[in-house]
Amino acid sequence: MVVLLCLHGCAMVDVSHVKPHDYVNERRADVIGAGRLSDRSVQALNVVALTVDSCQRDFVTCTNTVEHSPGLDDEQRLSALAELWLGKAIGTDRVRAGTAMDDQTLDAFLQSARYAYAYLFYTARSPADRAFALRQVQVIGFYNFAVQRAVSRFFQELPQLGTQWSRTSLAGWTVMRPQTDVRLADDARVPAELLPAAGLRFKGLRSIYQRDGFGSDFVAVAPPETPADDVPWREPDYVSMTGALVFDGATLDEVLATRQVTLLARDPYRDDSITIAGRTVPLGANFTAAYGVWLARSGFASQSIRSLLGREGGITTPRVLMMQPYDPDRLTVVMLHGLGSSPEAWINVANEVMGDEELRRNYQVWEIYYPTNAPVAVNLANIRKALDATLHHFDPSGHARASHNMVLIGHSMGGLIARLLVSSSGDQLWSLVPARTHLSPAKRARLHERLAPYLQFTPMPQVTRAVFLATPQRGTPYAQHRLARLIANLVRLPVSVLKEMASLSDLLKDDTNKGSPLRIPNSIDNLSDTDPFIVAAANLPISPQVHYHTIVGVYKSTGPLQDSNDGVVPYRSAHLDGADSELAIPSWHSVQETPAAILELRRILRLQIAASQEARR
Repeated sequence: MVVLLCLHGCAMVDVSHVKPHDYVNERRADVIGAGRLSDRSVQALNVVALTVDSCQRDFVTCTNTVEHSPGLDDEQRLSALAELWLGKAIGTDRVRAGTAMDDQTLDAFLQSARYAYAYLFYTARSPADRAFALRQVQVIGFYNFAVQRAVSRFFQELPQLGTQWSRTSLAGWTVMRPQTDVRLADDARVPAELLPAAGLRFKGLRSIYQRDGFGSDFVAVAPPETPADDVPWREPDYVSMTGALVFDGATLDEVLATRQVTLLARDPYRDDSITIAGRTVPLGANFTAAYGVWLARSGFASQSIRSLLGREGGITTPRVLMMQPYDPDRLTVVMLHGLGSSPEAWINVANEVMGDEELRRNYQVWEIYYPTNAPVAVNLANIRKALDATLHHFDPSGHARASHNMVLIGHSMGGLIARLLVSSSGDQLWSLVPARTHLSPAKRARLHERLAPYLQFTPMPQVTRAVFLATPQRGTPYAQHRLARLIANLVRLPVSVLKEMASLSDLLKDDTNKGSPLRIPNSIDNLSDTDPFIVAAANLPISPQVHYHTIVGVYKSTGPLQDSNDGVVPYRSAHLDGADSELAIPSWHSVQETPAAILELRRILRLQIAASQEARR
C-alpha cells in the first residue's frame, strides 16, 4: 500500500543547487580536458538508449547505433561520434605512451577528425551560425587535437617516402601529398622536426600569442645547414606552421564514406584564414612557439660572453637573423642589441611585435647579432655591409616594401650604432687619424682608402625611423669605473681587427720606418665619455628623412631628470635634441624589456605604418 501511494503521490523529480563554477566546469568538461565524455555526448547516447558503460563494452555497436539512429540530428550525431572516436584514440595512445603510434590508434584519430570535419562544414548550419555554441568550440578542439596526433604520425612516415611520392596508404587510409606554403631555410622541403606547439611550455617569455581557429599549431624545424661564411643573413630555422586535414568528398555522405585525406600545411603569417567546402574560417596559429624554441636552443647566453671576451666559440662577424621567412610586402624592423648581449636582449620586444595583429601584418623582424668586442667603427661598417648584402639578396631591384621605410631599434651600444647608421660623417672623423707629415702620397692614398669604411659614411637610405633605448650617445663615465676596466682588460679584439690595425700601423709609418703603432680601443673603451671616436661622433647630423625617438631609463633618481641615469648611462648622454618623442621610464639600464617601453615601441611602430601608407598614396 505504501509503495502504491508513493508511485502516485511521491515526487519523482528533485532539484538541487550547483555552484556556478561547478556548473561551468561540467558544461565544458569533455574527453580532452576531463578524460570523460561531455554532457552533450552523454545526452546523445541517452537518446538512442546507450550508456557510457555500454559503449566501452562494445564500441562498434555503440558507434554504429549513433551513426544510423533516426533519433539524432546531424549535429548531435557527428559531434558525439567525433568525441567517441577521440576518446578511443586517446585511450590507446596513452596505453602506448613512449612508443610509435599504431595503425589502430591513427585510424581512430582520423575517424574523429573526419566526423568533426563533417560537423563543421557539412551540416545545415554553417560555423558562423553556431558562433555562440559551446558544442562547436568543443568539436573544433576534438578536430584540432586529432589533427595534431595524426600529423605527428604522418611526419614519422616521411623519411621512408622520399621526395617523389604523391599518395601513400596508411592505417587503411589514402594519404595525399601535403599541400604547403610553409617556407623553410635553404628551401628545405621536409622539416627535420615537427613539434606540436600545444605541448611546449616556456620560461622567460612574458606572453604566449596565439590565434584561435581551425587547425593544429606546430613548430617546423629546418634541417641543419652550415651557411657559407660570406653570407651574413640567416633565414629562420624554426617557423610557425598550422596543419589541417581535408577529407575527400563534396557532400556529407561522401565525406563520411571517404578514406582519403590531404594535409594542408599553412604559414600563419601569410594565411589568416582557410576556405573549406566553400566556407572561410579563421586559421589557428601560435606566433610565439617557433620564436621560443629558437631562443631556447640558440646558446646565445654563453656565446655572447665568449664573443665579448674574444674567446673560441664566439662570433666574429655580424649576422642578420630573420625571425620569419622574408616577405617583400612587410616593412622591416631591425633590432640591435648592446654590449655583451645577443638577440636575447629582445626576448619580449620581438614577441610583442609578432603577437600584435596589426604589427604582425605589417612588419617582419630582423635581429642583428654582432661581436661586441670589436670597436664601434668596425661593427658599424660590418653591420652596414651585412644589411646592404641582405637587402640586395632578397630584393635586388630595391622596389619591395621591405626595402623602404625601415625602422632601426637599438639598445645601449646597439642604439649608438643605429644612430650612426642614419648619420652623415662628412670629413669630421678624419681628425682621429694621427698626423704623419712625412708619409708619401702613395701611402696617404692607401691609408685613406683603408680607413674610409670606418670614418666616412652616409645614412642608410632605406631607413626612415629609429628608436634609441638607453643609448650612450655621448659615452658614459661608467666605462672608466674599476669593474668596467677589469672587464675591458679581459676583452680580446677579433683577430681580423688586429690584422687590419697592424696593417694600418704599417701604413702610418713614414718613409724612415718611424712612427708609433695605432692604439686599438675595444668596445668598452669606445663607450667612455672621453673616447675620441665617441666625442667626435657625438654631434654627427642625423638624416633629415629619419624620424627618431629616445627611451631612457631612470634608476633611483631623486633629483631633476637631466641629472638622472639608468645605472649605466646618464640622461644627458641618452637625450637627443630634435627627437620626435622622448619617454623616461623608471628602470635599470635594460629598459627595453619593461612593459612601458614595449608599449611605446608599439606606438612608434604604428606611427611608421601610418607614415608608410601615406607615402605610398
